[in-house]
Amino acid sequence: MNEESVAGLSSQPPQPSKIYGTIGPNEESERWGKFSPERCYLAVAVLCYINLVNYMDWFVVPGVLEKIQIYFDLGDSRAGLLHTVFILCFLFSAPLYGYLGDRYNRKIILGAGIILWSGVTLGSSFITESMAWLFFISRGLVGAGTASYSTVAPSIIADLFEKDHRTWMLSIFYIFIPVGSGLGYILSSSMEQATGHWRWGFRVTPCMGAVGLILLILLVPESAHRAAKKHAKTASEHKENSTWCEDVSSLCRNWSFVSSSLGVTSLAFVTGALGFWIPVFLCRAQVLLHSNSSSSTQEKCNASNSLIFGGMTVAVGILGVVIGAEAARRYKKINAQADPIICAVGMIASAPCLYLAIMLAQESLVVTYIFIALGEFLLSLNWAVVTDILLYVVKPERQSTAMSLQLFVSHLLGDAGSPYLLGVISDAIQKNQAQPSFLWSFRSLQYSFVLCAFVSILGGGCFLLTTLHIEEDRMKAAPSVQGIENKGYLTHEEQLHELPAK
Repeated sequence: MNEESVAGLSSQPPQPSKIYGTIGPNEESERWGKFSPERCYLAVAVLCYINLVNYMDWFVVPGVLEKIQIYFDLGDSRAGLLHTVFILCFLFSAPLYGYLGDRYNRKIILGAGIILWSGVTLGSSFITESMAWLFFISRGLVGAGTASYSTVAPSIIADLFEKDHRTWMLSIFYIFIPVGSGLGYILSSSMEQATGHWRWGFRVTPCMGAVGLILLILLVPESAHRAAKKHAKTASEHKENSTWCEDVSSLCRNWSFVSSSLGVTSLAFVTGALGFWIPVFLCRAQVLLHSNSSSSTQEKCNASNSLIFGGMTVAVGILGVVIGAEAARRYKKINAQADPIICAVGMIASAPCLYLAIMLAQESLVVTYIFIALGEFLLSLNWAVVTDILLYVVKPERQSTAMSLQLFVSHLLGDAGSPYLLGVISDAIQKNQAQPSFLWSFRSLQYSFVLCAFVSILGGGCFLLTTLHIEEDRMKAAPSVQGIENKGYLTHEEQLHELPAK
């Protein structure tokens, strides 16, 4: 904006459409089109529900992992590959969905993904024990389906809101990552206890997915991703002139995006390993505490620990996401580097908590649960904040591509291999013992978990690197980053403050 226009604005009284809590009819029509603000908030509620179902599907397997191992006769290494197959298919599908999400109807893409992952999950519950290979394929297809949602849904929310409101909407959306994860543990283990078979947990989430699909069709505006009409011309030109390789090349030169994505990769590595192996680790610790390694005791403690860990994941996950978002909102008022600093603190502080949790497990399960809860809480501070970083350092026309690329890298180098890697380390430690025992099956997994604490510190360092470039990258993206949020909620002075410096 030129100097004359700024001066003119500063010398004139606020216009009626810019005063507190009001919005002019022309501006309202331009910003919301035929959809009311209430309709947009309702759309976010639907997206949150589907996100819940999405992550429940992710974690139905770890909740009954031991039962699945027995049913299909899988060793620890092959069991770890279940998650690896899921994540690999997820991440190789994400770039495709990102490309489509930037160019085509996002609602159709989301609906197709829901149908794919829900249908395959239901079908996998009917696989016989002699067809373990088909179960692996089914988990891969579920991963490919869920990639559509994780890639596209946050971009829809970014179209609808901006600044603090966008942060809060993303916070609510990402609350359902730990909530869905925890409920996945609880659902699968509870259904196994109630019915006597692990299959039934895989038959509940598809029904919930069908409800989500109906809500998506009825309540999510079809043109939500085109709502920022002010920048429609720019987006149209980008779609016509920009190739996917050019988009990726531009993102690779965005240092805030690169370093924060490496931080997210560390976060995915740690949470993936913990989510997959912690229930088994706690089971082995409880067996040692009771000095009884019988199979009946192991089965009992496995079910109880899945329930406890699932409930704890829900509680501390919600608390972490809410506190992380609010801390970021307040801290950004005095420090433009607030978001990556909060992420760095969460990652680095979680390392000693995780270390103490695994090292004290044989002494006291209560103390172990406390430190696991603290570690999960600190890691959960990141979920909404890291997405907000991406959305304000990347231009809107590249956001779905950026989201898919970040998902690809974080899962490829993160939780795609971390459960399998920890299993390999654990097996290697056990093989080096002259007389393998149940004690060493516990200790080998315990020692392998030390890697998670180390990776947490590395992730914190990546977020600290993000602070070096985030202001510059935010300014580069700022002219294009706009939502359709009700600007009447901003004061006239706040809007003048938003004007770029001359």
